[in-house]
Amino acid sequence: MSKSAAAAQPRKKSPAEKTPLQLARKKMWNSRYLYLLLLPGLIWYLVFMYAPLYGIQIAFRNFMPALGISGGKWVGMEHFVQFFNSPYFLRLIKNTLGISVYSIVVGFPIPIILALLINEVRNKYFQKSVQTIVYLPHFISAVVVVSIITSLLSPSNGLINQVIEFFGGDPIFFMAEPKYFKTIYVLSDIWQSAGYGSIVYLAALTSIDPSLYEAARVDGATKWQQLIHITLPSLLPTIMIMLILRMGGIFTVGYEKILLMYNEATYPTADVISTYVYRRAFENGEYSFSAAIGLFNSLINFVVIVTFNKISRKISEVSLW
Repeated sequence: MSKSAAAAQPRKKSPAEKTPLQLARKKMWNSRYLYLLLLPGLIWYLVFMYAPLYGIQIAFRNFMPALGISGGKWVGMEHFVQFFNSPYFLRLIKNTLGISVYSIVVGFPIPIILALLINEVRNKYFQKSVQTIVYLPHFISAVVVVSIITSLLSPSNGLINQVIEFFGGDPIFFMAEPKYFKTIYVLSDIWQSAGYGSIVYLAALTSIDPSLYEAARVDGATKWQQLIHITLPSLLPTIMIMLILRMGGIFTVGYEKILLMYNEATYPTADVISTYVYRRAFENGEYSFSAAIGLFNSLINFVVIVTFNKISRKISEVSLW
């Protein structure tokens, strides 16, 4: 047989050689204990994140608890149309977007600035003390936070109104004035979450190569120039990822704190999609209608995060996927 004919024939695998599937199985078996550690988290996601998706169908049915999830009459898009035609639809969208955008514009830069300031502290004991103090509010429950806010803003004996009266002003009932609600909510949220949110940026700062700063100092760069040309560009990927995640929840404003803070007087600016869903579901028992609103909200968030991720990938070459 000629050499060319021998080369054209497929090479037979020796018994010692393994297929890619066999190699993958062997690799998984060798890492079995790592996969075992992954199992509890995987089970949690399956049980609490994916299994409840079966209940999405109640958004398209007239759900009756006695008939079960799939026992109600199929009504299709009726609940969605009812929500879109509701007189509260535009108000809910406006309030939800207003609070979310306000929180992002005012609150998103604060953890970054805080991380940069903490990173510049050279006394390690003072640095650790400051970190602990700014982290603590994150662990305070919403009930306690709202109680503190109510006490500070009380028109009778609140500290803020005492200061106003000291300078000759009249006390203001902040918690009953719609125009103050968004500011109170956003500022209190910044106080509660900024310290904890700075952790991820502090971690990113520690990964910056110190030799970059040494070279910049040799070239005569000031602190401000080092911040602009080294620190912020190094933080940009982390900032963009966190911003994408934040944008993905732009239509999701936590209802717990708002439920504790708002009242009928502040509904015009305080009522958001999540609180409206809560009232219609648990106070009025309209579970199908509430499920439809929740599904609509989730779909909008999904579209926003996909869109913003695509924009970020084109502009900064940083994205989630």
